Amino acid sequence: MPQITVDYSERLADGFDRPGFAKALHTAVVDIAAAKPPACKTQFRRTEDTTVGPDTEGHAVVHVHIGLLAGRTDETKARLTEAVLDLLRQYVKPGEGLALHASAEVRDLDPSYRKFDA
Repeated sequence: MPQITVDYSERLADGFDRPGFAKALHTAVVDIAAAKPPACKTQFRRTEDTTVGPDTEGHAVVHVHIGLLAGRTDETKARLTEAVLDLLRQYVKPGEGLALHASAEVRDLDPSYRKFDA
């Protein structure tokens, strides 16, 4: 915990500083949600196709999912979500003529969540 997944359009590959974003995001999660630094894990998933409305061209999407153990207030989750959006503004630079659609979600992990480290 936390479990972080970032889905992003392939069109952003060169304009998205993923390592820089992950480091800054982990700092924000520690500062805002009281996570422990070694527990922060981020996976990036590049998607090949993006369609927005009727358009298959000219758009790029980034969506950040953050799963936390239960116990954070709605205010804390909202602060973290806003911090994520601010970081995306810093670390994602879409190419000319490309509309960026960025979003984030912070949710509680299901009580069935378990993990192990090997």
